[in-house]
Amino acid sequence: MGIDQQSLLATARHVAGEAAALVREASTGPGGHRRIDVATKSSETDVVTSVDRASEQRIRELLARLRPGEPMLGEEAATATGAAPCGEASVGPDSVTWVVDPIDGTVNFLYGYPAFAVSVAAQVEGRSVAGAVIEPMTGRCWSATRGGGAWLDGVRLRVSAPARLGVTLLATGFAYDAARRQRQARMITSALGNVRDIRRSGSAALDLCAVATGWVDAYCEHGLSRWDWAAGALIAEEAGATLSLPGDDPRLGADATLACAPSVADEVAELLVHCGAAEV
Repeated sequence: MGIDQQSLLATARHVAGEAAALVREASTGPGGHRRIDVATKSSETDVVTSVDRASEQRIRELLARLRPGEPMLGEEAATATGAAPCGEASVGPDSVTWVVDPIDGTVNFLYGYPAFAVSVAAQVEGRSVAGAVIEPMTGRCWSATRGGGAWLDGVRLRVSAPARLGVTLLATGFAYDAARRQRQARMITSALGNVRDIRRSGSAALDLCAVATGWVDAYCEHGLSRWDWAAGALIAEEAGATLSLPGDDPRLGADATLACAPSVADEVAELLVHCGAAEV
């Protein structure tokens, strides 16, 4: 039967858009004045809000109606009823699993800082084939299909082309575990003198989209979950980024994600290895 990637993309965009509208309506805005119920997960800095759960539930309901029978892996509920962990759920070449982050950048959302996103991707056999990332506070929508390019609100995207490592703008992020954050900070501190500068948005999905858009030249982070990168990594790759996902390059560490402009991809990877990426 084959996979209709355009149909999957239309679903991803629609579902992400509906969830983004819900998140935008619930946003605290400047000053964080609206009361939002908050709980913690892996640590006191790893938070989940009632809006994360409401957004994921909305996505689940929409997918159940639009794509009945297809499992969903979501950050807050782990898996839908009957869904296996992503990568196991796709039992055939035409079997689709939806991978969802209902709010990527929850801490930003909680503080009213506008850098957060809704991420929805369709995967087949653990590989993203369509995805959308929507930034609720601006409405910007990044999207891609495998082999079909990456787009921001109808404009085709292409990664940057820095001439050398020293003029490369590197984005990163940090884990919730305090000890691991310290190791990540040491790696980035060591790398800082070799690149143009460092950026840290607090949303992996938006950082990957920033690579695709040419707003940064490279992005590296350890410890991401599949829902953090499922849509954004496809968008970066389809915009021309050199991509390494968790498990791809043991030199960077078992759970490193790296998206980079091809012109400096080897230099960035070598720098991170030299700065201790494998020990992060």
